[in-house]
Amino acid sequence: MEFPAISLSGSSNFPASFLGKRRTPSRKILRRTLFRRKPLHIRTSIVALDDNNGSFSVSETCTDESDPVSLNSPKEWIHFVGIGGSGMSALAMLALKQGYEVSGSDLVWSSFMDRLNKAGACLCIGHSVSNLQRKNSSRLPNAVVVSSAIPQNNVEILHAKSFGIPVYKRDCWLGNLTQYHKLIAVSGSHGKSTTAAMLAYVLNAMGDDLTAIVGADVPQFTEGNIITGSSQTFVLEADEYDGCFLHLSPYIAVVTNVEWEHVDIFPDEEAVRTTFRRFLNLIRKDGHLILCGDSEGANSLLSNYKWTIGLDASRGALSIQSSERRADSYKITTFGISSSNEWHASSVAQNSEGGTDYTLCTKEKLISSSVIGDVRWQISVYRFQVIATIVAMVRDESHVHDTVNRLRLHLKNFRGVSRRFEMIGSIHGCYIFDDYAHHPTEIRAVLQAARQRFPFKALLVVFQPHTNSRLAALKKNFAIALSDADQVVITEVYAGRETDHWNVSGRDLSASIFGPTSEYIPSLGDVVDKLALQICKDPHRDIVVLTLGAGDITTVGPKLLNKLQKRLQ
Repeated sequence: MEFPAISLSGSSNFPASFLGKRRTPSRKILRRTLFRRKPLHIRTSIVALDDNNGSFSVSETCTDESDPVSLNSPKEWIHFVGIGGSGMSALAMLALKQGYEVSGSDLVWSSFMDRLNKAGACLCIGHSVSNLQRKNSSRLPNAVVVSSAIPQNNVEILHAKSFGIPVYKRDCWLGNLTQYHKLIAVSGSHGKSTTAAMLAYVLNAMGDDLTAIVGADVPQFTEGNIITGSSQTFVLEADEYDGCFLHLSPYIAVVTNVEWEHVDIFPDEEAVRTTFRRFLNLIRKDGHLILCGDSEGANSLLSNYKWTIGLDASRGALSIQSSERRADSYKITTFGISSSNEWHASSVAQNSEGGTDYTLCTKEKLISSSVIGDVRWQISVYRFQVIATIVAMVRDESHVHDTVNRLRLHLKNFRGVSRRFEMIGSIHGCYIFDDYAHHPTEIRAVLQAARQRFPFKALLVVFQPHTNSRLAALKKNFAIALSDADQVVITEVYAGRETDHWNVSGRDLSASIFGPTSEYIPSLGDVVDKLALQICKDPHRDIVVLTLGAGDITTVGPKLLNKLQKRLQ
């Protein structure tokens, strides 16, 4: 890893007791845990809970079915099906850095594949039997890893199984990859990427030679969204989609918040909470849960329930466990703005720089003073949870206060994650930003941040709905969130992995927005032309353009800026 110049001596390092002993390099661990045991295959399984309380069924689990794999090749080959996504591309890049031969396929090319291609991965567009063949079909992959978005009748999966190649779903692969590490699993409906990236950056800057996987590009990571190291620590963005995080065994689990987000997987919010409760059951004995006390959904995980589904990872079987009994085996720390949390803010006041002054406080017993110090930052629970997590890793009381003061210095150097209120550029009075926000809660947060940073500028929001199922389920919430803008443009839905069965469109959302001017422009190219024409009529008007969404809306900002520069300069 390369970071801004930071001394690795004196106050920049963790104490030796924090870092622990250096472990076997991850490549050796991966070979031992994935290739010297029975591979975990995918099996459909339905588990019904009480229909009256909103519980849901579990559709897929992993089971041991094949014989152990015998390796004779000096360089094992791993093939990734659906390699273009952020999560799968990160796993592929990590395998490359650990010395494996990597190939992969996807239906369309993505920006993540650019970096993989440059690093030496063999990439294919489209799924075909030929993608799994080398040297006149005489050589086959040692393992195939499959994205959650790939159907089980995929030709590459069927071909691999017909030849006895172990096929791992992404959750199974992650579970085996991390099982011998001190895993910090960052979960939650929103904020996972920023939290995991910030935590990995700070730990690395403080001297921990960790491994990390983040589901978004991090400009300060040399490899984009991963860090490869050899210490015990493994920071992972743990996704609830398709129950992906249910094959992990975290030493520390972070829950940023809990909301109904993946409506194509979870029928309602209670189903989401049920899955997170299962996740908490997987925290290791003597581990730690870091949870946002300001989140109603996250708080609900700790009360008002007696039973939940537990996963026996050793057998791949589902069983009923007492969540209350399991929770007794790990410590719980809460964070948030409210003073009821162990880590919180007090004496909050706006400053003249457009930021916020506040005092960072804690109720941690290991820290002698309840007041950690005055801070001049934008208030952010991201920083609170990172501090709480790192303090949870320090067992020696004499090091805690000093560690907090040191890590605060590194937090200031963290420059964020791509597509999180990312500035594309400015010209005259127009500022253009891009953000990944694709849920009403995230949209409200982005607009609030924009209002605070630019209190006297008009906010023009271009929103691309992501998946028809999410738009159908949350259309009213989207309309309310977007009403905080001064002008709204809605594009056609980015369907992604879905086929539209909901009979809903961007036009419907545009019509449901009250307050600001709202317009439906389905084509992104037409959006660029329309906005360029509008802005050029009054180029010195103070305006902020926000492009929001999880699809290809990210192309609009750069194209708009380029067109404005050609016309106005």
